[in-house]
Amino acid sequence: MNGRGRIIPRGELGQLGERLHRDGLRVAFANGCFDLLHVGHLRYLEAARAEGDVLVVGVNGDAAVRALKGPGRPLLSGSARAELVAALQAVDYVVIFDEPTAEAVLLELRPEVHCKGTDYTEETVPEREVVRSFGGVVRIVGDAKHHSTRGLLQGIAARDPAARS
Repeated sequence: MNGRGRIIPRGELGQLGERLHRDGLRVAFANGCFDLLHVGHLRYLEAARAEGDVLVVGVNGDAAVRALKGPGRPLLSGSARAELVAALQAVDYVVIFDEPTAEAVLLELRPEVHCKGTDYTEETVPEREVVRSFGGVVRIVGDAKHHSTRGLLQGIAARDPAARS
C-alpha cells in the first residue's frame, strides 16, 4: 500500500479506532505539523510506533499550522505532508485535523497511548486529561529535540545569499 492509501478521512477515524480495538490491537497515536520532514520526525514516529501494534498519526491542517507556526507556514500543503508521513514504514494510518489540539481526534480514536516528543513532559501535554479520561496513557518518545523545521529553515537561509538580502 502506498502512502496515499494510508491516509484516512477524518470522518472515518472513529470507525478505524473501533475496528483496531475489536481486533485486539494496541493503538498508539502521535501528531504534529511535519512541515519539513527531518530526522527528528522520523525518530519520534519510530519511537511512537514501538508503543503500540498500530501507529495512527495526526497531521495538523494548514490553518492550524499557520496559527501554530506563523506567517509563511506551512511550507507544504496538508495533503502533501500527510502523504510524506504516510509513506514512512513506522506509520500505519494518517489523518489530517484542523483543531489547535488533538483532543477531538483522541476522543474519536481512543488510543491506548498518546505519544508526544521530547519537547514536552507528561505534565505539559495539552491533551493529557482527555487521554486519561478514556484510560489511555501519555508517553514522551523520540530523541532529544535537537532538530526542528525552524532550525533547518534558518540554516538554509544562512547558506543562501539571496535569502539574506
